[in-house]
Amino acid sequence: MSHNPEQVAPEHLAAIDLGSNSFHMVVARLVQGELQIQEGLSEKVQLGAGLDEENYITPEARRRALECLSRFAQRLQGVPPEGMRIVGTNALRMARNVMQFIREAENVLGHDIEIVAGREEARLIYLGVSHSLPDQQGRRLVVDIGGGSTELIIGERFEPLETESLHMGCVSFTRRFFPGGQSSEKAFERAVTTARQEVLPIQRSYRQLGWQQAVGASGTIKAIGQVCQENGWSDGSVTWDGLQRIRRRLVRAGTVADARLKGLREDRMQIFAAGVAILTGIFEQLELTTVDISNGALREGLLYDLLGRLEHEDVRERSIHVLMNRHHVDAQQAQRVATTAADFFRQIAADWGLTEVELPDILRWGALLHEVGLAVSHSQFHKHGAYLVQNSDLPGFSRQTQQRVALLVRAHRRKIPLAALEELPPEDQLPLLRISLLLRLAARLHHARSDEPLPDTRLAAQDSVLVLTFQPGWLDEHPLTRADLEQEQEFFAAVGLSLVVR
Repeated sequence: MSHNPEQVAPEHLAAIDLGSNSFHMVVARLVQGELQIQEGLSEKVQLGAGLDEENYITPEARRRALECLSRFAQRLQGVPPEGMRIVGTNALRMARNVMQFIREAENVLGHDIEIVAGREEARLIYLGVSHSLPDQQGRRLVVDIGGGSTELIIGERFEPLETESLHMGCVSFTRRFFPGGQSSEKAFERAVTTARQEVLPIQRSYRQLGWQQAVGASGTIKAIGQVCQENGWSDGSVTWDGLQRIRRRLVRAGTVADARLKGLREDRMQIFAAGVAILTGIFEQLELTTVDISNGALREGLLYDLLGRLEHEDVRERSIHVLMNRHHVDAQQAQRVATTAADFFRQIAADWGLTEVELPDILRWGALLHEVGLAVSHSQFHKHGAYLVQNSDLPGFSRQTQQRVALLVRAHRRKIPLAALEELPPEDQLPLLRISLLLRLAARLHHARSDEPLPDTRLAAQDSVLVLTFQPGWLDEHPLTRADLEQEQEFFAAVGLSLVVR
């Protein structure tokens, strides 16, 4: 997607955030480069609470989720596929039967679902918040308490500087400390202390960087701000005094429902005490006095990130280059291999049915990073490289895309790793095997690391056969390349594939 100059951003864009507590959808219209939100839908699906002891999504939670998504799907009808992004967060990161659920959900929505890592979620939240607030100088701290995780970000204008995702959220804290809506002083003390312990490891680096304004995003903090405002304790922001008043009221009443807090919606009651406790812990540990409220969050961030991709400001390209620089990849060699691999893709994409939009990008990223593992060791560098790609924080990437790029790096030399391929969703296995073969050939042809251009090389494909044709006499003049390709023929044959070299 990122390098197609003919692509024009569609008029309608949509983003869906499959959160641990609620599913949210937002549909926007692009008017002269600005996003106008047309519709927002939210449903409390409680996917996080619908994980059993072993972190499997229960049939009941699955049913709630799919019913909600079928309602969302009706509203998505006018939005083209390239104008849409759907991401899952903490509950889906945790769920052990996530691939089965995703397959069913993708059938309902007719669109791919990405699982994003915690730090990527934090980056997207910051993007949504920064676009929804007046542009100002100075740094801001953004806090987003979700159902399963809490994101803390420091950024300046539209750039996040520090992103962190902490393993605490309203759903998990409700289960641990406030079951059945009980809200005792003892439960609050334990919950606030646990929240402070979660924040402790990042406290020093965050305080050193500093911020001029603290901003809260998403349902939990908005609900606390609403209660502060309706009870006359603030002008809509969350203050330390307001938090203390809410806590005292909850403890005195014994349950959230009995506290009868003005401005608190019924559907928020179940997880409200946990949200108050987590925010109190953050206030105490980071010495906050006031947190302003933002209307933007993850789903708005998704829209702006998508718009960036459509307008050739794809943060993923930057992430790839940062990783290359960090591990001192030979950029010229990486580019040679990427150019040849892309040329091969163009020649055989139609014959091999490689129609998925993202495949050329995945092939290019795999080519640019194929030598990243040399920073660790020359022996088995393809395996080290795959590990680095799979486990690095790469802003802009979903977990699935990262896994696919890592697989290409792993598969670009030595044995073709069929076992690693089988870990991918079934529909990804054949396309990725096929593009990995293209990367292997490109890497072989540039083995000499020479600037001398390759001859005109033709590639043709049938089911499990690749035919590579050179200009007459060229291979005779390049015996090392011939030897490389003969070795490659053996690797192909070992997995039932055939490479014909002419």
